[in-house]
Amino acid sequence: MVDKNVLDSRERAIQCAALALDKKALDVRIYEISRHSSIADYLVLANGRSDKQTQAIADSVRQGLKKFGKALDIEGMQEGRWVIIDYGDVIVHVFQEEVRRHYNLDEMWNNCPLVEIPEQYLWEDKEK
Repeated sequence: MVDKNVLDSRERAIQCAALALDKKALDVRIYEISRHSSIADYLVLANGRSDKQTQAIADSVRQGLKKFGKALDIEGMQEGRWVIIDYGDVIVHVFQEEVRRHYNLDEMWNNCPLVEIPEQYLWEDKEK
């Protein structure tokens, strides 16, 4: 993990993805949306298989990034179907799979570049 106390937007997005993957999140993607929207620089999308896993993924992101600053807002944590964590420059969406399919944010942002998640964070590689 990163040892410094300040993260730029890209590093924050990668850390969010890594923390989600640490809780076995599925289909984790980072979209660089800065050229297409003023809402944030990066969008991180991830799936959980249940409300408990979705909540655990979101909590892992929130707890893991505490040392770099508090989230501006968190929505949906109690229900665990779709949790949104807003860091200003990065917005994290943790969905249950059927909710992600229904709202299809991937299609909405598919014209934005995807940021590659470093291999060291991919949990499939950790199990080898």
